[in-house]
Amino acid sequence: MRRGAEYRDALRDGRRVWLLGEGQVDDVTAHPATRPMVDEYVRWYDRHFDPAWADIVLAPRDGDGARTPWAYTVPKSAEQLRAMGHCFLKTTFETAGNVTHTPAYGHLIAMGVQVAVQMGKPSAEELAKVETYRALIASTGRFLTFSAGSATIGQRLNPDPARRTALKVVRETDRGLIVDGKVGMHTSPAYAEDVYIGALNGAEYQGRRATFAVAVNSPGVTVICRKPSRHDANPFLAPLSSRYDELDGQMWLDNVLVPWERVFLVDPSPEPVATWLFWHQLYCWLAKAEFSLGLALALTDAMGLREHEQTIDYLVDLIAAVQTVRSCQIAAEADPDFTTAGNCQPNHAHVAAGSIAMLNARPRMNDILRTLPGSSLVVAPADSDLAAPEMAAGLAESFAGGGYTAKQRSALLQLAWDHVGSALDARESVFELHANGGVQTWRGRLRRRFDGYNELANGVLRALPLDMPKVDLTGVREIPLAQRRPVTPKG
Repeated sequence: MRRGAEYRDALRDGRRVWLLGEGQVDDVTAHPATRPMVDEYVRWYDRHFDPAWADIVLAPRDGDGARTPWAYTVPKSAEQLRAMGHCFLKTTFETAGNVTHTPAYGHLIAMGVQVAVQMGKPSAEELAKVETYRALIASTGRFLTFSAGSATIGQRLNPDPARRTALKVVRETDRGLIVDGKVGMHTSPAYAEDVYIGALNGAEYQGRRATFAVAVNSPGVTVICRKPSRHDANPFLAPLSSRYDELDGQMWLDNVLVPWERVFLVDPSPEPVATWLFWHQLYCWLAKAEFSLGLALALTDAMGLREHEQTIDYLVDLIAAVQTVRSCQIAAEADPDFTTAGNCQPNHAHVAAGSIAMLNARPRMNDILRTLPGSSLVVAPADSDLAAPEMAAGLAESFAGGGYTAKQRSALLQLAWDHVGSALDARESVFELHANGGVQTWRGRLRRRFDGYNELANGVLRALPLDMPKVDLTGVREIPLAQRRPVTPKG
């Protein structure tokens, strides 16, 4: 495991990053729009050297006395899976669930790529290559992020059907494949060192779908990031949005050389790569939900509502939502699946149920947090207002009391506002609703993962006092997932 300072130094690698609305970023470690997130990733690495975090982020000592980071563990048992999930939840809670793509997520991507390669009857060379890459991520802490490989809207509307894919293989060389094209939105490309471009990219090689782990600083690569989430420059007013902005973006490849050791042949579906990713994502959603619940509890105390019946009902609603998803995650780990290589993976039927529950609950959770503190959420002062001599006494009279100073109560209200009323929350809400298909796609995943159709239907029939036809509903599982947002060019 490297130190955070080593990660920061690694980002000064000549990468080309363009921030929409801001222009070119010469150094992501120094630019005001990107520096806070770099600092957060530095903290992520450095937690692995902090004794206070050791029992959360590190596995127990092995026979040689060494402790392996849970972030880079290849799970072989339900117990290891559970410990990894606990680590993800605790570390993500520190960012109110806003930092979803960490180096831990990158190692899960690498394991998922292994699963996708293994499903395609690979050669021994291909198996060795993908394991070498995974081991590289684990041994160096190199930061990998994920793109499904979708084409941009302009490519999908190209009048030439042959040019509607995100990427094309221009030619092969002794060193690797030359690849050209543009890849649609993915998260944290400005902060990663590699981007895995998945099977939706459309590039074919030797009759298979070619996928790529592309170094962000490769010659010919440009990362285009969305406009930053707007926030107040005063961190008192923006305690979250001033620190956490993962900057989703596109990647443009202009005849980029991808070395052979970074080219992986898989089947067209991106789902196998997501073996552990959806589980990690649900932990990030759960961390945000737990933070929302924690905020509601703190606000209940700060606003003097501990005995207010409607407020207590709000709290119970939040607790029920959190506990439902917690239970799904526990079930996913206690009732796991295993890959062909014997690695333990969360049961996606439970993850899918938890994801649907969370997506349905989130609007209600945000609404409660906007309602619970009342109008004080809107008019809470800044620290500069409280320090102004002509305003201090009046604001203290308005916002102090019940064991809280005006500054303490205002800080909590500003945190709640930033959590549910800022551009950061708006970005997250919009992104999560469509990033992997929303509720409808998750319903399809649950349909395909649920394995009790025939057992339950035929079990019911045994209660009848006569012979009944045997039910076979296997076809319900096998119906492919509906295509997401198909685009039809004019003409």
